[in-house]
Amino acid sequence: MTAIAMAEQERRQTVTVLFIDIVGYTSLTDDLDCAVVRALQRDYFSTVCDVVRAADGVVEKYVGDAVMAVFGTGPDGFGAEAAASAVRAGLSVQEALRGQLLAGRFAVRTRVGLATGDVIVDVAAAREFGHGMISGSVVSTAARLQAYAPHDTVVVCAATREVTGELIAYQEMPPVRVAGKPYPLDIWRALQPQRVLCAVS
Repeated sequence: MTAIAMAEQERRQTVTVLFIDIVGYTSLTDDLDCAVVRALQRDYFSTVCDVVRAADGVVEKYVGDAVMAVFGTGPDGFGAEAAASAVRAGLSVQEALRGQLLAGRFAVRTRVGLATGDVIVDVAAAREFGHGMISGSVVSTAARLQAYAPHDTVVVCAATREVTGELIAYQEMPPVRVAGKPYPLDIWRALQPQRVLCAVS
């Protein structure tokens, strides 16, 4: 493939990556019949996908019970609103799952991690379930934050907090040391969207 063709197929840009998974999924499903596990997954993935789509995100992949979604690859590109949509999606998924019985019997708890940074986007794969659509260290950062997030919380990195600070209310948390990172990561817990006050003329 020529350099020109590569440039047309791929682009560098900033995105926000969201990872969500079910707390205690392995122990929950260990003794369940595979048909029950499938029904649980179907309800869970359907809820997550509906919220992500409504927030203009793209589901990139499922990894076991984890869902990875990307925000900011659409026609409007990346900005504070795209990152805030990712945070709102994390909060909305947890709200949608709260009280819901997956497969008609299982209440679940989740944790969400979000990170913002530069990636290479495979334009052709920038669609629903476009596996490998982005490449960059921000993917592993989001996955690590999700793994370290307290149950039923949405945790974001410093870059996400910086770009969305006027749109989302946050609570600062102690820095965390995560595998593969040489230094602690500053993190914030997302609380709720901020009210946007209209200017009075």
